[in-house]
Amino acid sequence: MSGRIGQKRGTQNMNLKFRWIQDGPYAIVRLAPDAAVPEWASRGEFTSISRSADELSIVCPANNLPRDVNTQRHWICLKLEGTFPFNLTGVLLSFIEPLSSRGIPIFAVSTYDTDFVLIQEEFSAVAFKALQEAGHELAAG
Repeated sequence: MSGRIGQKRGTQNMNLKFRWIQDGPYAIVRLAPDAAVPEWASRGEFTSISRSADELSIVCPANNLPRDVNTQRHWICLKLEGTFPFNLTGVLLSFIEPLSSRGIPIFAVSTYDTDFVLIQEEFSAVAFKALQEAGHELAAG
């Protein structure tokens, strides 16, 4: 993960724009570390495929999954708008702190340019309110 999660030093909270990716709901799947990447894993506006020595993790629209894949399928996906340089710290922290302070669990994925935050659908109303109160703005579309 990029250094963007780090603690901000001497700066105010960032007011970020974010977009709700509408091809969800999303699913987060854990497979064996040596599993082949399934064909269904790479379709959709946003997907993430990560492999470690311990697991193969997949984030994709829940509609992609075959019925026999048993996992949580009810996540919304929020994309932080903008490209954030690696030396800009505190971006992700600024976004997830209002969620954490209200006990809202998240799953974060960083890419080269930005960050994506997945929130369980049952927390979406509280999450959107918390983000708005923190000064973050839901972008149209």
